[in-house]
Amino acid sequence: MSAPKDIGFKDISLEKTGFVTTIEIRRPPLNFFDILLIRQIADALDEIDSDSSVRAVVLAAQGKAFCAGANFGDPERKEADAPSGKGDPATNLGPINHLYLEAVRIFRAKKPIIAAVHGAAIGGGLGLAMSADFRVTCPEARFAANFTRLGFHPGFGLTVTLPEAVGQTNAALMFYTSRRVTGEDAFKMGLASVLVPQDQVRAEAIKLATEIAECSPLGVESTRATLRQGLADRVKAATDHELAEQTRLRATEDFKEGVKATEERRVPNFKRR
Repeated sequence: MSAPKDIGFKDISLEKTGFVTTIEIRRPPLNFFDILLIRQIADALDEIDSDSSVRAVVLAAQGKAFCAGANFGDPERKEADAPSGKGDPATNLGPINHLYLEAVRIFRAKKPIIAAVHGAAIGGGLGLAMSADFRVTCPEARFAANFTRLGFHPGFGLTVTLPEAVGQTNAALMFYTSRRVTGEDAFKMGLASVLVPQDQVRAEAIKLATEIAECSPLGVESTRATLRQGLADRVKAATDHELAEQTRLRATEDFKEGVKATEERRVPNFKRR
């Protein structure tokens, strides 16, 4: 395996083996996301798209989680939010409209992406996993669209990508309950394409990427463009609407209660206001 390609990324690394490049998220243990991380992944995919020798991509992560979403437990964030009384985890993400613009760039990438989900993919982390063509996972992984538990609206284009992957009913069930889905259940409902033991997730993702890379790159990319035709535009329209709803709900008392309850690991007491 060749050494990681150094093109100035802070929170990710790129490592190429044959026709496959692995993007590794390096914010262990939970790999919380923000606009900087999503921009780096989008920039890496642009770099990969310009490299004709790369035919498939694996998106993986160090640490315990694949991507645990926004950081609720950051003491610096809590201290910064306290004077304004916001208590809002979205404040450490950067401008959400800009974050979603970076997310759409990921959906516009031209080469197949396999997400190696070895641990939790929560909230925006689930949105990131859904930007891939396939997800390889394990029984220990957990998938959750936990937005309604926060008094919030789903984001990262999940209102488009999740129903397309698992069907409207399963997506609604995940959205309405905010429940965590095990890797086994994710595989059964089509959220994940491959289920293997946890220590084999990345190797299996690379194996799948290598299988894809053995096919004609022109043929694969052409077929992918047909299958995903309009997806990035649908995600862009979805994130515009998701952002409007998130902005509205962020101003509610219920959202503040949802955040507080999550931090305190208790059932929230929502008041519909």
